[in-house]
Amino acid sequence: MNILELKNIEREEGAIYYFRKYTAEAVLELPIETVTTPISFSIETGPFGERKISVKVIEAPNYPVLPLLSALKAFILDNDKEGRLP
Repeated sequence: MNILELKNIEREEGAIYYFRKYTAEAVLELPIETVTTPISFSIETGPFGERKISVKVIEAPNYPVLPLLSALKAFILDNDKEGRLP
């Protein structure tokens, strides 16, 4: 399983600067097919710069959820470090 991209990323406005909340569509390459599923995620930055990512899959595809969540967290963290998130 691969995460190909995040599409239609929208950031929800909030008053807390260290907590960012997003909605997006994840394009997933599964062993049988390629699917697009809606997700929501948040990134909380701690006082020492560590990031805590929470991901919620709104409509889960026909695939185990735990490997999907860990792959999404890694993909989101890479995109955040490279500055690709709004």
